[in-house]
Amino acid sequence: MANATVSGKLHSASPELVTHSGGCHCGTVRFEVRSCADLRVFNCNCSICTKKQNRHFIVPASQFKLLQGVDNLTTYTFNTHNAKHTFCKTCGVQSFYCPRSNPDGFGVAPHCLDPGTVRSVTVEDFNGEKWEESMESHQTIKSMSKPTAGTEG
Repeated sequence: MANATVSGKLHSASPELVTHSGGCHCGTVRFEVRSCADLRVFNCNCSICTKKQNRHFIVPASQFKLLQGVDNLTTYTFNTHNAKHTFCKTCGVQSFYCPRSNPDGFGVAPHCLDPGTVRSVTVEDFNGEKWEESMESHQTIKSMSKPTAGTEG
């Protein structure tokens, strides 16, 4: 995975998707996710993202496949209980979760992806301390978990 934050093209009308694989630290939880090679990652400052240093990119549920470890996942919720923070019971790593902003998709931690498929990472700060106001003003985050033409499967 690229270590530097770069700017550039975030999403095109028909992004070229690649299959990324990844998982938790101990290897019990493994997944595949179809996304661009150029990742748009959110750095949220809400209470839980701050504590966990959670940075993530969002994909539709149809572009995420859990390969193994479902029985080793546990879920934490709080406040509205809309976000489902899943993590490995063995090593404690959260490699993906179901975000409050996109309950029909997944937030995936780019640092949990295996090397070789990420070309670049663009990080965008998201003001989760003022979640409702930030979601109201953000132009694209709500649509990021909606499949676009040619991205399902």
